[in-house]
Amino acid sequence: MVRRILVTGGAGFIGSNLVLKLIKDIDEIQILSVDNLNDYYDVNIKKWRLIEIEKEFGKHPNSFYSFVIGDISNPSLVNQLFVEFKPDIVVNLAAQAGVRYSITNPDAYIQSNMIGFYNILEACRHSYDVADDGYHGVQHLVYASSSSVYGSNKKVPYSTEDKVDNPVSLYAATKKSNELMAHAYSKLYNIPSTGLRFFTVYGPAGRPDMAYFSFTNKMIKGEKIQIFNYGNCKRDFTYIDDVVEGVIRVMQSPPKQEVGEDGLPIPPYAIYNIGNNHPENLLEFVQILQEELVRAKVFPEDYDFEAHKELVAMQPGDVPVTYADTSALERDFGIKPSTPLREGLRKFAEWYRDFYL
Repeated sequence: MVRRILVTGGAGFIGSNLVLKLIKDIDEIQILSVDNLNDYYDVNIKKWRLIEIEKEFGKHPNSFYSFVIGDISNPSLVNQLFVEFKPDIVVNLAAQAGVRYSITNPDAYIQSNMIGFYNILEACRHSYDVADDGYHGVQHLVYASSSSVYGSNKKVPYSTEDKVDNPVSLYAATKKSNELMAHAYSKLYNIPSTGLRFFTVYGPAGRPDMAYFSFTNKMIKGEKIQIFNYGNCKRDFTYIDDVVEGVIRVMQSPPKQEVGEDGLPIPPYAIYNIGNNHPENLLEFVQILQEELVRAKVFPEDYDFEAHKELVAMQPGDVPVTYADTSALERDFGIKPSTPLREGLRKFAEWYRDFYL
């Protein structure tokens, strides 16, 4: 693997786990991580993730790791990072996440997901301007897309060959826009880029706005949890370790740079789903979560879970099912996410106990 890697969103759920895994597994790696540490959710969780990275980094004296607090919507900061660090691989995971938050706070999504990603693309483009004998510019841009781009598509499982022209949230629209922007820059400037459509990523120290985490928080407070679409939703829950393994495999294999008959680059561009390829019914998911929270002693065995459930209608911007066709990921990289839901929720429950109780 090429050694200099820039990870944006490096204090986020996927970003921090990616950095941690790279430091653990690759000798003499150089990683620059950037995150704005915003307060969309509890900053203490982000700080905990960063502490775990520092602990691991301390065991690898031949590697380089640096963390910068900054926002990719600031072009001066982005340009400075690229000029000084000269990344070989860029993994852009910085984004404003969440479907429901995009309904009430659209500005955050335009700023981070659109302007921020544009700044990353421009910096990748100009990395070739400063290329010299020791640096060849960005060799691969990997960026986070989302299963939300599939919108209200009726065909399942979702395939990257499907048309995705009907987003049902601004969040989904920004992610689809990222894919279009990356395609244009790949065509015009021959930037190898790969977009990854993540499907409901979960695990220890995850995002508190995700269902498994927010359900736990609400029940701890004695509040009711709302199960949307009267429990008739299905989600392709993907454990964080499977996602990180997929990202690392993809990072190492940029799309080929080739010239077409028009004398212009054939866009070195690819899109993959990263999901579990096994959608779980939301009611069954809640049942497993309850059992693992009791097992971890987050709740007592006699806790009345039924009294804290409420079946409600579908929320605006939500979809009834997410289900990933991961055959391309398996074909090209030999990986198929497969961590069982119970195993993943068990690890979450144990982390939650240790972090909060």
